[in-house]
Amino acid sequence: MSKRAPVAVVSLLVAVLAGCGDTGDGTSSGTGGGGRTLTVFAAASLTETFTSLGKTFEGAHPGVKVRFNFGGSSALARQITQGAPVDVFAAASPATMKTVVDAGDAAGAPRVFTKNRLVIAVPKDDPGKVGGVRDLSRPGLKIVLCAEQVPCGAAAKKALDAAGVRVRPVSREQDVKAVLTKVRLGEADAGLVYRTDARAAAPQVRGIEFAEAATAVNGYPIAEVAKAPQAALAKEFIGLVLGGQGRTVLTQAGFEAP
Repeated sequence: MSKRAPVAVVSLLVAVLAGCGDTGDGTSSGTGGGGRTLTVFAAASLTETFTSLGKTFEGAHPGVKVRFNFGGSSALARQITQGAPVDVFAAASPATMKTVVDAGDAAGAPRVFTKNRLVIAVPKDDPGKVGGVRDLSRPGLKIVLCAEQVPCGAAAKKALDAAGVRVRPVSREQDVKAVLTKVRLGEADAGLVYRTDARAAAPQVRGIEFAEAATAVNGYPIAEVAKAPQAALAKEFIGLVLGGQGRTVLTQAGFEAP
C-alpha cells in the first residue's frame, strides 16, 4: 500500500508551501521568468543561517529561487512522508530524519552537518531573576518549553533530567522560535532554546549557559528527498551547506562542528 497521501492532500500541501515559503527577504519568491525553484524544508533554528545560504546559492545560480519552509522538524518530516514536493530536508535531530529515512523518502544517507545545544533564554530585563537551570523550578516563574515530540523539546527533557530539575511549563510550543518569541515579548520569564536562537535575538533576549546542556547536544542531519523535483540543485545546495561557506555561516551563528 502506498505511503503517499491522496492527491487532494498533496495538492493542499503544495498550496500551503506556496503560501508559507516567503521568508520576508526575497529568497522565496516564485520562479518567474521560467526559472527553477529549490524547495528546502529546514528546522526553525536554521532560519537565519539557511536564509543567508539561500541568498548565496541564488547568487551562484541565476534564475534559481530557494523557497524555505522553516518549522518544527517532526511536523516537516510528517509533510514529507505525506508526499509534499520537497528537494532538501534539514532536521534538528537524527530521530526526526529517521522518520523520513524509514519511510523511504530520503535519497541516500543523511549527513550530520552541525550541532547545537540549549541555553536558558530570558528577557533582557530578566524579571524572574534567573541565574541558572535550578531556578527554573522556582514557584511562580513562567517557563516555556518546546513540545517533547520536537527536537528542542526532547533535548530540554534530557537536559532537565540530567540537572535533576522538574519544570511545569505554562506552555509547550511546536518549534523553538515560538518559545523564543514568548520570552522576547515578556510572556515568559524563561525558556529553553538553542544557543543560536538566543544569539540571533540579542539584545532583546539573553542566553544563559548551563553545564547539563552538554548531555543533550543535537546533531543536525541533511538529505536530498527522494523524487526531489530539483535533484541536481538539491545536491548542490547540500554541498554548499557541507562545504566551507556553510561551516563559516553556521559557526558564526553559534553552531558547533559536527
